[in-house]
Amino acid sequence: MTGRRRWSTEEILDTAAELLRTTDAESFSVRKLAAALGTDSSSLYRHFRNKTELLRAVADRVLLAAMDGYRPEGDWKQRITALALRLREAFGEQPQLATVWGRYASGGTGSRLVMEELLQALRASGLPDEEVPVRYHRVVILLAALIASEAGISTISPTEYEQGMEQFRVAVLGADPERFPTLAHFARDVRPLGADRSAAFEEILAAQLAHIEASIP
Repeated sequence: MTGRRRWSTEEILDTAAELLRTTDAESFSVRKLAAALGTDSSSLYRHFRNKTELLRAVADRVLLAAMDGYRPEGDWKQRITALALRLREAFGEQPQLATVWGRYASGGTGSRLVMEELLQALRASGLPDEEVPVRYHRVVILLAALIASEAGISTISPTEYEQGMEQFRVAVLGADPERFPTLAHFARDVRPLGADRSAAFEEILAAQLAHIEASIP
């Protein structure tokens, strides 16, 4: 009798990444992954202790892809901006994993590469060493939030998008001016959440970096 095939860690992660292209992290399960591989869940637990550890490993591959070929250039602000845009692009190709990164983080090589570059760039800014970890934490929270928010919008279907736009128009353009006078005043200029996200991403990041720069002795 032929034994069941043994899957490598990389093959497991490849299949998990493919599944996560069509399903979100909440509905993803080790059982579904095992079924896709034609094996049972117990065989996968020899590689990963639980679903969270598996998701962290898949998200770390996105970070590795973002850092592949990266070479720091320019001043500290340019380095952080370039890195942020690479992360945004990488998770844009695998949006289901953006929330995984924001929720669970990662302790793999990809994560360490991102941390090293951010810490190096912040240290090069002239910040005192005791300020660098705090500023690093703020930047990472901002990036995770912006990337996860943008990724969440990119995963909705065209029908869901149109429904959301219709609800936005009703909520904004149909606002009672007596109850919501300021909303009614700006109604035609208020943009929906999904509009100009690329420009908003860069503007918000630039504002955070300017805030850091202003605090440098």
